[in-house]
Parts: sequence; C-alpha cells; structure tokens
Amino acid sequence: MSISSINYGSSVLGAQVRNINQQLTDLSTQLSTGKLSQNYSGMGTNEGFAIASRAQLSNIAAYTDTITNVNVNINLANTALQSLTTIRNTVQTGSATSSQDLNVNGLTVAQNTAAAQFGSMVGVLNTQSGNRYLFSGTAYNTQSVANAGDIINGTTTQAGLKTVMAERQAADLGANGMGRLVLATPQPTPSSVKVSEDVAGSPFGLKISAVSSTLTGATVTGPSGSPVSFSVDLNGINPKNGDKLSVQFALPDGSTEQIDLTASSATPTPVGCFAIDPGNPNVVPVVPPDPNITASNLNTALNTAIKKLANTSLVAASAVAAGDNFFNTDGSVIGANKTNQASPAAPISSTTALSGTAPSDSIAPGFSVGDTITVNGTTLSFVASGATGNQLNVGDNVQALMSKIDAITGTSRPSTIRVGSITINTDDAASLSISGSSPGATAALGALGFSSTPITATQPPLRVGSSPASSATTLVNGSATTVKWYTGNDGPGSARSTAVARVDDSVTVQYGAQADEDAIRKQLQAVAVYGTFSTSPTGQYSGATVAALSQRTTQALTPQPGQQKIEDIQTDIAMAQNTMKDASTRQTQAKAQLQNIVDQAESASPDQVASEILSLQNALQASYQTTANLAQLSLVKFL
Repeated sequence: MSISSINYGSSVLGAQVRNINQQLTDLSTQLSTGKLSQNYSGMGTNEGFAIASRAQLSNIAAYTDTITNVNVNINLANTALQSLTTIRNTVQTGSATSSQDLNVNGLTVAQNTAAAQFGSMVGVLNTQSGNRYLFSGTAYNTQSVANAGDIINGTTTQAGLKTVMAERQAADLGANGMGRLVLATPQPTPSSVKVSEDVAGSPFGLKISAVSSTLTGATVTGPSGSPVSFSVDLNGINPKNGDKLSVQFALPDGSTEQIDLTASSATPTPVGCFAIDPGNPNVVPVVPPDPNITASNLNTALNTAIKKLANTSLVAASAVAAGDNFFNTDGSVIGANKTNQASPAAPISSTTALSGTAPSDSIAPGFSVGDTITVNGTTLSFVASGATGNQLNVGDNVQALMSKIDAITGTSRPSTIRVGSITINTDDAASLSISGSSPGATAALGALGFSSTPITATQPPLRVGSSPASSATTLVNGSATTVKWYTGNDGPGSARSTAVARVDDSVTVQYGAQADEDAIRKQLQAVAVYGTFSTSPTGQYSGATVAALSQRTTQALTPQPGQQKIEDIQTDIAMAQNTMKDASTRQTQAKAQLQNIVDQAESASPDQVASEILSLQNALQASYQTTANLAQLSLVKFL
C-alpha cells in the first residue's frame, strides 16, 4: 500500500490562501488609490448613479468654461462701452461750453477734440476678444467699423462723410444761398411780399411751416399751394410800431426755426425790424407815408433774415441731416403733398381728415369706407366708425394713418408730416412696401404725394440725386459710391441675439453687440459731424453757424427718454452676466452633491479597508500555520 503526498496547489487550503492573497492585493490597491475598484464591474450596485453623476459633472465643467469665456467678452465689451460714455461726455461738454473762436482751419477747439475722439471711438468699436470683434454681431470675424480716415475722407472710389456733407449743404442752400426759397420779383402787388419754396416735395432747404401776423390791416395768405408759398399784403395801410410778422420754417434735421420781423419807425432801424415809411412832412407838398415803401422794406428785411437763417441754422441742420444720410442704416421715403387748384389751396397736414371726395377736387386724401392699403403685408382697412386693430375711421386724420403705418413697420423714428412733404421712416428700407389694395386707396395715396406704388424706401446711405447739387430735388441710393462705415452683421433680429451661449441645461444668455445700434450709431454720427464740419474762419456767419451746430451736437449727445442709451446696452449685458452668476452658483451647489454621490459609490474608506486587511492578514497567518503543520505530517506521526 502507498500513501500520496499532500498536493498543496490543488487543495482547498491552497485555494483559500490564494483567495486571501487576492483580497489583500485588492484592498492594498483600494488603500493606495482610495477607489473601490479600477474597473466599473468592481464598483458595486451604486455605480449607475455615479456614472450619471459624472455625466452631469462633465456638463457643469463645460458650462463653467463657457461662462468664463463669455465673462471675458462681456467685461471687454463693458469696458469699451464705458469708454464710449466717457467720449460722449467729453465731446458734449466741449460743444456746450467751449468758445466758438475759429482757428485758421475754420474749427473750434471743441471740434478738434471731437475729431480726435472720433478716431478713438472707431478704435473702441473695433475691440477684439481673441479673434472675435465684439461689435460686429454675427460677423464676429469681420472688423466692426471702417477705418476712421476712410469714413471721413473716403477712398479713391467711394465718398466719405466730408463729401456727403458738402453735397448736402449745396443742395440745402440752393444756388441763391436762400435755402431754396424764392422771394417773388416783382411782388404780386406793390404793397405785398411773397415767399415760396422752389420745388414741391424736395427734401432740401427751408420748408415754410406757419405764418402769423399782427400787422395792422395786412392780409396773410398761406402757407399753401404747390410748391408751398405765403404772401403778406399790407393793403395800402402802414403797420404800427410793434406790429409783427412771424414765419416758422422746418429744417432738414427735423428742427424748426422762426423769423420774427417787427415794424419800427426808429432810426436807425433796429436789428430784427423793418422800417415803417414815415413819408416826408418837411417838404411842400407833404409826402405821406407810403405802404408800398414799407412793403419794400419788409421784403428787404425778410430777404436778409432768410439769408442769415439759411447760412447759419440751415447749414448746421444740413450737416446733421448729411450725417444721418451717411450713418443711418435705416431708410425713408418722402412724398410731396398734393393740393387741389381751388383757392385757397392748403397742403395736407397732420390734422387733415382722411375722408373727402376725389383727391382732384378736395384737399383731403379721399379715403372711403371699404378702401384698404397693404403695409409690409398687413392690411389696413378704412371704416365709417368704431375702428379696431388694423382699421382706421375715414374721419380720422393723416397723423392717425402715419401712426398706424409706423406701428406696423416698427420704426424707431416716427414718420413726419410737414407742410410740403410727408416722410415715412423705416428701420429696414429693404422691407418697406405700401400699396393701395383698391383704386380709391391708390388714388388717396397719390393725393398724399406718393405718386407711384408700391411705396418703397430709398436704400441708405443717401446722396444728393443730381448735379449741380444746388438744384437737385431728390436723394438717391449711394451705396455703390459711398464708404460703408459699418462692416459687421446686417441681418435682422436684435443685436443681443447675435451672440448666444448655453450656460446651464435650460438657460441661455444673449450678449451680442453691434456698432450700428441706435445709441452707438447716433453718438458716432454726432461726433463725426461735429469734428468734420468746417467753415471760413472769417466768414460773416461762421461763428453763428458753429454755434448752431454746437447746440445740435449737445442735444444729440444728451440721452433722450424713450431712445436707446449706451447705458441700456451695458444693462443688457450686465443682466446676462447676472444670469451666468446665478447659474454658476447653482452649479457649484450641484457639483458638491454630485461629487458626493460619486464618492459614496466609488470611494473606499481607509479605516474599513485597513480593518479588512488586518482581518485577512490574521486569516492568512492562520492558513500559513495550518499549511506548515500539514507539511510536517508523516505516516509515522500520523500513526
């Protein structure tokens, strides 16, 4: 009989020792790494929660990176906007308080400052964050604004602001330097004066808005007719000392100015007065006062006053209007008011009723019940009464019609109605379309001065339409021949929506900006016009002209209620920043909770692992002792 030796490798005891060694190895790894396992299969039943938590932690990390990057852009944009505010305040203070003394170049100190600040504004608006231009909207890889020198002086093929201003000034002044007004020669009667605009519906020059008189015995007619005119007939009666004639004019920039001429017998005749002819009581026979001579004096005083107004306030207003033609990316369309030939014929005004008989024999446009017009695809209907929504009562006035059109187009600049012309403004020239949906409505639109339908807007920038400019009567699309100052995104939608970032699972922020936003564009426009305009340093009207422009610049740089301000843009992006801050706070709290779930599912407790290792070491020691005893077993000892 034979006895086999103990086979340790195949014994149960050997397997137990190997298992304990493996457990010790795993526990040692857990102790050194702090993790339950190096693979998911060893993590246990809670690993599914840990995997989901890790995914959320990864999203939070991505959102954190996004928030960091967006904050960099917002901080840079806010710094740029703050710089624009500082520039605005600097130029505004200069235009409001500086002396109007002109240097050899026909510029004041404040204008020189504005010219330098314009260059600074262009630099600010071309601010970059990495390779992103902050004020270009969606066109973030494109420079926001053209070079300052090109904007002002133009290029070899395209005109700059300086040229556009010069053309507009020539068109507004006219060949006679009287603001496109004509004083009748000879006068209608020896005791009368008559002033008229040169062309009906022209956008240039002074527009006669209103005339009032306290001249004893005088008859005032107008403003009326096409082109618009007014006349004053003394009717063979001399006015009294202190009697006054007042004429109000609309200027191209939307402002109004008034000329007041007072009858006076003083010698010499005071400024702002016209002389009452005293006759000559010291000769025989006595020469009585002659109203015809007084009328001639009134005509001369009126001529002088109009020429001064044209060469001061009109020139300043022309520069402002030219700036708008160049910088304003919106559009407008101008209609010349039509009038009937009946006497006295009055141009259509804001208070003119929409109803009436055929436009050819009524001063009203002649809209009738049932007429409709279409504005940018929306139908406006004319009803007898009780208008609601997109309806108008035929008894309403022209201002109500313009307001309804503005509401549909969404223009930021209300349309205007002046004696002689109606201007429909739009923020998107390409989309404007107004047409009559019935023959009567088409005829009525024609009576308002819009002779062709559909009514569309001229694409900006706008240039004087013909040469010589002094006799031009239209503004035309100048995009092919004029520097495009804003080179960023031109698409629809808000500026803020041109840059959008997701900063949480259900939260996005909008932080885009464009240099052509109203607040920025108007400031750039005002500073550019003020710094570019120059006049003769020794001219008769130079000081008064610069003073008129300074006043307009101060007003343009003063934030107006209801209009966008630089601070509004800063508020918008600050709100985006606050939204990100709130999201970041929530994510920080969630991150701690999610990390806790991961730790609980995957982390190994050092105390527990150490305890288990000690227990296994004791078990292993016992196993080794048993193995050693078994190894010493023999048949003799066994027996």
